[in-house]
Amino acid sequence: MASSSIRGAIGALRRSPGLAVLSAVSIGLSLFVLGMFGLVTHNVDVNLRHIERRVEVVAYLRDDVSGQLLEVLQNDVRSFPEVSDLSHVSKFEAMRNAMQDLEEFREVFTDLEMNPLPASIEIQLKPEFRDPESVRRVAELVSLYPFVEDVQYGREWVEKIYRLRRVGGAVAAVLGTAFAIVASLIIGNTIRMAVLSRRDEITIMRLVGATDAFIRRPFLLEGLITGLGGGALALGLTYLTYLVMDGSLLELSWLPNLWAISGTLAGGALGLLASALALRRHLTTYV
Repeated sequence: MASSSIRGAIGALRRSPGLAVLSAVSIGLSLFVLGMFGLVTHNVDVNLRHIERRVEVVAYLRDDVSGQLLEVLQNDVRSFPEVSDLSHVSKFEAMRNAMQDLEEFREVFTDLEMNPLPASIEIQLKPEFRDPESVRRVAELVSLYPFVEDVQYGREWVEKIYRLRRVGGAVAAVLGTAFAIVASLIIGNTIRMAVLSRRDEITIMRLVGATDAFIRRPFLLEGLITGLGGGALALGLTYLTYLVMDGSLLELSWLPNLWAISGTLAGGALGLLASALALRRHLTTYV
């Protein structure tokens, strides 16, 4: 039974190659838009994650802090569940870093009689604790130590990054769903045209006793094959666009393999689902 359905689907594709190619191209172009949106979404997420990795809490220390108290602070902070690592920056290292980062002020730093920059503890956070609430909690705990003069973590900057991540996720979900619906409509209309073009054949099959399930299976397989073909075409077009844009216009990251494979399979799933819906609505109407 399965083999006869497969032969029927392949035979239908061979009898109407133009319609099959047109369907695959239409689906491919629809999924290509979705693929480009995924590429943009992925690269925005990559860049936001890169910025997120720079989120840290900096505790500036009093000049009279002893080595023993400094060791206590470091051990305590390392025990915080939010903290992944920390490093101590001495006054000398702070001055050296400032002279390297701010070369235009190197002469000013050189002329100073004493080093005005404080020593500090730079605290790196685990990825799951880089949200504004976690960062603020770590900063507040560190500021309780009496020999900590000031704590900075760029509160507004952290909140903006977190807000961008949330907005980006919501936009991706809404637009991704919209593009998927458009692709489904195109596939559904394609299957409807296939049903219309083979109306006489379906009528004959019914006259000889074929069940609805037997009639539907080849169409469902056509939708699956067409959807997979469109998904593969969309993936190829997306990759070609990525090659053209990467390096010449922007530095881009290619989609994760799981995304690429899932996108192609999603084309097949959309083709199967849209075929089922189109058959349910139009098969009995046009037979």
